[in-house]
Amino acid sequence: MTAEPNFDEIPAYIPKKGEEFMSAGQLKHFIHKLNVWREQLVFEAESTINHIQEDSAPVADINDRATIEEEFALELRTRDRERKLINKIDKTLHLIDMGDYGYCKTCGIEIALNRLEARPTADQCIDCKTVEERKEI
Repeated sequence: MTAEPNFDEIPAYIPKKGEEFMSAGQLKHFIHKLNVWREQLVFEAESTINHIQEDSAPVADINDRATIEEEFALELRTRDRERKLINKIDKTLHLIDMGDYGYCKTCGIEIALNRLEARPTADQCIDCKTVEERKEI
């Protein structure tokens, strides 16, 4: 139960010498990566629904019932975070369709490929994200 993607089967994209930023090959790679991540999240959400439906039988012991309800609440909070992440993945796929993917929304420069590999939904370069996080403190 995690929102972290499992990209074990998807090797990192290695750009060819002289390849243009966000070439067709790069875009195809990130579309695939985002769709795999989205599918993982949807599968986990469906698993949670099934788990809650199967394990929601009445329990006589009040302590057992409280434990089960707390577990359900934790799972639902996790799924809510993942629902928001699915929305972010959808927005990122829309950015790809619009031709704006891979560029910082704050300063407009290219986001490093290694950053996009680590977090395909990144919409800021590392410098702008660092400044934003420092402002939050």
